[in-house]
Amino acid sequence: MSSALAVTLFGGLLAGCSDNGNGGNGGNAGTTGNAGNGGNKGNAEANGDNAASSNKPVTVKILHNWNGSSAGDVDMTPIAEAIKEKTGVTVQFDYTKGSEVEKVNTIFATQDLPDIYTGPAWGGELDGIVKAAKEDQLVDLAPYLDKYPNLAKEIDKENVPPALYDKAIGAFGDKKYLLYQNQPASDKDALDWLYGFYVRKDIAAKVGVDPQSVHTKDDLYNFLKKIKDAGLQENGLPVIPLGGFHAGWAVGIGNMMFYGSDYIDKGDGTLEHTFMSKQYEEYTLYYRKLISEGLLDQEAFTQTDPIANEKIKQGRIAVLAAHYPAILDASKDYVKAHPGSDYVPVGPLDRAGAEADRPADLAIQGNNVTVITKKNKNVDASLKLLDFLASDEGFKLVHYGIEGVHYDMVDGKPVAKKEMFDKFNADTTGKAKKNEGFGIGFESMSGLDRTVTLGGDIWADQDRIAAMDNARKILRPNGIKVISAYAAGDVLAKSPQYESLKPSMDQITTVWQQAIFTKSDAAALKVINELREQMNKTGYADAIKYVNENLKGKEVVTLQMPN
Repeated sequence: MSSALAVTLFGGLLAGCSDNGNGGNGGNAGTTGNAGNGGNKGNAEANGDNAASSNKPVTVKILHNWNGSSAGDVDMTPIAEAIKEKTGVTVQFDYTKGSEVEKVNTIFATQDLPDIYTGPAWGGELDGIVKAAKEDQLVDLAPYLDKYPNLAKEIDKENVPPALYDKAIGAFGDKKYLLYQNQPASDKDALDWLYGFYVRKDIAAKVGVDPQSVHTKDDLYNFLKKIKDAGLQENGLPVIPLGGFHAGWAVGIGNMMFYGSDYIDKGDGTLEHTFMSKQYEEYTLYYRKLISEGLLDQEAFTQTDPIANEKIKQGRIAVLAAHYPAILDASKDYVKAHPGSDYVPVGPLDRAGAEADRPADLAIQGNNVTVITKKNKNVDASLKLLDFLASDEGFKLVHYGIEGVHYDMVDGKPVAKKEMFDKFNADTTGKAKKNEGFGIGFESMSGLDRTVTLGGDIWADQDRIAAMDNARKILRPNGIKVISAYAAGDVLAKSPQYESLKPSMDQITTVWQQAIFTKSDAAALKVINELREQMNKTGYADAIKYVNENLKGKEVVTLQMPN
């Protein structure tokens, strides 16, 4: 989905940022003034240059706040040129290479602002945007929306998860500061990214373990230990049993074996934050054991994405934790050179508190919020751009390309041209696709996700489709269930104590990482308990009381998986 890359479920997210222009859809979203439109109309006219009607040439700078996203080798791609022809807007993208949370906070603190910002719709990134809205640093879009129906549609209450609507989209009375993209337009458009543990098939065979026989915490530990004890090497370097991508994403997803979500039922019908629970201690000590025994990559939480990908390309990571598309992309080069070394699912692993036949509980939601900053001098032109991207025509353009060049319509459906498909499929760098304009950021702003509705993913190769289908059969034997219950974290964020408590809770991921690197279990628990004491001093008890009072008698999320 923290940065959206938190290694715990707290903060809501285990979202992946892959270099695909869409960013990664995070699972476990943890996922809160009133002015009349009459007074805003004059402001709208003053801020915009009315380029929507004149098609006046305009250049708009967009910050694509996803770590790992990037452009190709050309300044203007065919797709970007087509967008310019349709809207009069030339887009200049800027990309984030570090923490998305740090980036969003920095740009508003320093006023080094883009014209348009787009980034994760959850966690600290969303908090930063909501804060900017409260500080009047964003353009109120409400006076414009009657001219831009596609944008109005994507923030209709029915098209936004309730908690996100309350916290961000509808939190400012008549004012609307945030747009929302990539929410499934229909159930069939919902995308499950298949988060989990994946092992190289050849390594599993070498140590004599069937990956689908691994179900429990002990099974996973013993599997990793067998890999370690086998003393495997690649390029003269030891094979690391378990690894992930940048900044620890997403090695911590083993937490689902210990607790069901960020908040758990104490057994008496009341909730507590999982960090305060015995289960969290067990989860922490389990990972401390993995670190101390060399089963988990010691650099997992400090490495950059290029370093992580290099290890995978060298064949040095036996088991990867992340969503499957990222793993397929990262391992493509190695698998091509070493047939039979592809990553396959481990498990499915047992879920704490879930019946064996329970569907996977997933918080399917979009992955981008987009705002226009007050630095923008071309508001109408920017909105025309965004409205076009959110139209069916714009969606098809940024996902499928130019008809007759990249694809043809066959029996009413888009079909990739063979020469383009082969060209993209043969390019392991991804640059060939980016140089045409795919995956450089436009998809992030293309409104409701209609990938299946409008024709499917025409660029997915058959091997990839087969791999995803196979993983889905293994990891989702009982299907999926889209969560519609209340999230306790959203209620906590409305508590009177939240502002004083939040700085303490923001340290949970950092403190967990400190704890798993300590020299003993006692030392790890000491680190955890110190933060617990700090949370109690900054209002946790009253905040959780507020949560329980406001959720009494309501259906609450206590089981949730990363998606």
